[in-house]
Amino acid sequence: MAQLEGYYFSAALSCTFLVSCLLFSAFSRALREPYMDEIFHLPQAQRYCEGHFSLSQWDPMITTLPGLYLVSVGVVKPAIWIFGWSEHVVCSIGMLRFVNLLFSVGNFYLLYVLFRKVQPRNKAASSIQRVLSTLTLAVFPTLYFFNFLYYTEAGSMFFTLFAYLMCLYGNHKTSAFLGFCGFMFRQTNIIWAVFCAGNVIARKLTEAWKTELQKKEDRLPPIKGPFAEFRKILQFLLAYSMSFKNLSMLLLLTWPYILLGFLFCAFVVVNGGIVIGDRSSHEACLHFPQLFYFVSFTLFFSFPHLLSPSKIKTFLSLVWKRRILFFVVTLVSVFLVWKFTYAHKYLLADNRHYTFYVWKRVFQRYETVKYLLVPAYVFAGWSIADSLKSKSIFWNLMFFICLFIVVVPQKLLEFRYFILPYVIYRLNIPLPPTSRLICELSCYAVVNFITFFIFLNKTFQWPNSQDIQRFMW
Repeated sequence: MAQLEGYYFSAALSCTFLVSCLLFSAFSRALREPYMDEIFHLPQAQRYCEGHFSLSQWDPMITTLPGLYLVSVGVVKPAIWIFGWSEHVVCSIGMLRFVNLLFSVGNFYLLYVLFRKVQPRNKAASSIQRVLSTLTLAVFPTLYFFNFLYYTEAGSMFFTLFAYLMCLYGNHKTSAFLGFCGFMFRQTNIIWAVFCAGNVIARKLTEAWKTELQKKEDRLPPIKGPFAEFRKILQFLLAYSMSFKNLSMLLLLTWPYILLGFLFCAFVVVNGGIVIGDRSSHEACLHFPQLFYFVSFTLFFSFPHLLSPSKIKTFLSLVWKRRILFFVVTLVSVFLVWKFTYAHKYLLADNRHYTFYVWKRVFQRYETVKYLLVPAYVFAGWSIADSLKSKSIFWNLMFFICLFIVVVPQKLLEFRYFILPYVIYRLNIPLPPTSRLICELSCYAVVNFITFFIFLNKTFQWPNSQDIQRFMW
């Protein structure tokens, strides 16, 4: 089975890379000039490629750190000495975009290794399931699309997944260093370095909790009531955190991440904030509905695993049994939608993004729509949490805290911001049956075909501009 799995993996990776190369060729023919955010990224990378690293050469409209440009130069520059290519060719738009295609190959491999590490290997059928899961996530539409443009998504994903993998293998110094590399691609990736530290803490808490449960019940006073389990866990956490031995052990395990956290804090102090460059369009706020948009996004792309008649029946039965709890959750969600819904100026003005049409045709059509969707948000949130019940309560706590910190401060609704938390989520749910994976992969293939076809063929122009515009994520 191990040898067969190797053949499956090699075939999946080879076929994906071949299709990606064909698509890359189509993109290169259609897009001779920088498009969208590439108008900032590509010229900056070319300046680095030419050896101009001075801060005076920095484009103030760029809001991320120069990780993408530094890695790109490190990848393409050796081609001058190895192949004898001119600097004009090496620093061309096509070569710089190709760096992301190389990152996509690395992401494919990392996803596969992560599935082997995260998922148990106690079933014969899991070999094909792991390869199918890897292939599915590798062509996840919002991630796959940006492999062909000079954006930070592919590199950001690569270093974050690599850091997560090293964390799972217990190599925390390497994990923290890779987390720093991910931070250099996008500042919010520091949260996923925190998640890696949280993973270590969650594992130790789970071990201690299991030991505690095996002890006699008289160690903890009996607790009764509707939130008995929650209060028991809270009591355990308080007792655990009061132990100097426990805290020192966690400190010794997570010190590389703590050091990275101090470096991040120093950066924020020196920089005067998280965002560099143009801060006017990237203001932090408490945009709680971003959580609802994320769970909707996750439900849409993972519907074979999260949406079924049995799931809906179980949910409705649970709502009936705990109707007061769900009523309170729904009421709080309605309040958050009412008081904390924001519409960024880019969302309202830029008709090249799909989110523009989602907002215009769903949320802006009727004022009540955003409230009527709340029950769907509650179901999606419950279904996601239910799919993670195989993970420990402490792992779930760490994941949802990191998810909250990553998505809620973002004022702009953009699907790109959901890619990393979605991939981390999808890696950690139990391996679905092969039939559901095939269904998921087929849907991704259809979505990719439609988005690529529209992007490459359905162009349009703005009234006061001669530039060709295209629809994209």
